[in-house]
Amino acid sequence: MTIRAGVGGWTFAPWCGTFYPKGLPHSRELEFASRVLTTIEVNSTFYSTMSPATYAKWHAETPDDFVFSLKAPRYAVNRRELAGAGESIDRFFASGVDALGDKLGPILWQFAATKRFDADDFARFIALLPAKIGSRRLRHVLEPRHDSFVDPAFIAMARDAGLAIVFADAHAYPMIDEATADFTYARLQNGEDDEPLGYPDAALDGWAEHARQWGKGGRDAFVYFIHGGKVRAPAAAMALLERL
Repeated sequence: MTIRAGVGGWTFAPWCGTFYPKGLPHSRELEFASRVLTTIEVNSTFYSTMSPATYAKWHAETPDDFVFSLKAPRYAVNRRELAGAGESIDRFFASGVDALGDKLGPILWQFAATKRFDADDFARFIALLPAKIGSRRLRHVLEPRHDSFVDPAFIAMARDAGLAIVFADAHAYPMIDEATADFTYARLQNGEDDEPLGYPDAALDGWAEHARQWGKGGRDAFVYFIHGGKVRAPAAAMALLERL
């Protein structure tokens, strides 16, 4: 069981001088971040198709035990009928993600907050998700952001397919804490910039205990500090790692 903590992306201007040392070249930000955090969720893959050379570069700049999670492309998830996403899904996995090798972590499928649960459509979408890329097993995680997904049918569907459901600490989205895969994927979005560590000490203690509970039974955990309190997100992730 491994518990990892990180943030979304590594390019954010307010981190210069608050997280990154002053004067650090932008070209070395990933190198720095990957040595104090243990994972990063990549948002740019949601908007753009990366090249094999880009993935290989990320691999080369990070330590052996570092892991990237990749947000799957918007063309696959922002559609009326998810069952028609096959071509977009195939194109994404053919773009060179396997160049990350052992540093390829979960693939995040994030749905619009207006997307409602449609059991038939979601079943067909889940059937499109590849179990492997080459000989490497893939880990998929679903992020529903509409209350209609708080449904035993959705949870059972994810569990049957071995897909994780995002644990979301967010005011606007449902919180689903269900063990449906061999890992947990948490996105903590209620941090505050005026808190030196993003969350108060007591809250960070609580998240550390949550992570330990998620890890029981051998499940890995990926914990990301996202959006709320973004300026302090790296400090929050480092504080969580220290507690663990």
